[in-house]
Amino acid sequence: MRVLSFGSLNIDYVYPVDHIIQPGETENTGGMSINCGGKGLNQSVALARAGLDVWHAGLVGDEGAILIDKCLENKINTDHIKKISGRSGHTIIQVDKDGQNSILLFGGANRRITEGFIDETLKDFGQGDYIILQNEVNLLSEIIDRAYDNKMTIVLNPSPYDETISDCDLGKVSFFIMNEVEGRQMTGENDPEQILQYMKEHYPEADTVLTLGSQGSMYQDQNNIYRQGIYEVKAVDTTAAGDTFTGYFIASIINGKAPENALKIAARASSLTVTRNGALDSIPAYEEVMAEEYNDPM
Repeated sequence: MRVLSFGSLNIDYVYPVDHIIQPGETENTGGMSINCGGKGLNQSVALARAGLDVWHAGLVGDEGAILIDKCLENKINTDHIKKISGRSGHTIIQVDKDGQNSILLFGGANRRITEGFIDETLKDFGQGDYIILQNEVNLLSEIIDRAYDNKMTIVLNPSPYDETISDCDLGKVSFFIMNEVEGRQMTGENDPEQILQYMKEHYPEADTVLTLGSQGSMYQDQNNIYRQGIYEVKAVDTTAAGDTFTGYFIASIINGKAPENALKIAARASSLTVTRNGALDSIPAYEEVMAEEYNDPM
């Protein structure tokens, strides 16, 4: 069994601010840092730091060597990362004094996936392998279709949510992992219980993980619902918290953990992430997550 994370690789330009800027407002920033990120790469690093062997597939541009180096640093296989001409994907991220962020995303090389690249990548994967997807690359529908034809287990984080998600055959997905905003966009429902009910009715073969910010998280399969509270910490930067949760949850499931235990491990990991600045550098190693002393939430 192999794990393929097929997704974005971004260079993040991060600016600390007093508050998220408003329309028409100019605000001084306290500095600027350049980091590696992208939901795809963040999830690859979280999977790898949770103890899995991970392959990453995606495209980088002229300045993308730093992104490939970051994969190698985290022992992520880069055989399916291709360098093309032009700019890599990048983000401009504001982080306010309470740790909340606002992100402007430029797709760059991430939006230049071709059907040939998909075929060339997926020929090396098949039945029993996992593929982890999000919506920061183009041709998402084609990736899902080909992965399904290859009998792979498909994990989808439908973020950022847009009409692309509606164009996908979501009946082919085995795991949905999303926050309450994405859940509302997916279903038209506001109440978490109703979101899960919609998912169960429309995608009865899929398991759903719904993260709820300060209200914790929920997991639903065909027969059960499990709830997990948060671990209260002082947040300094919420960037990559959701990607950390995704990586650690799926890694735990792959490693044979029961869903309720996978939720707990993922909650622990993401609680550590928000106490640190940056994206990739904030994602904890498995040993850190399991070594922490926690008072389990109700």
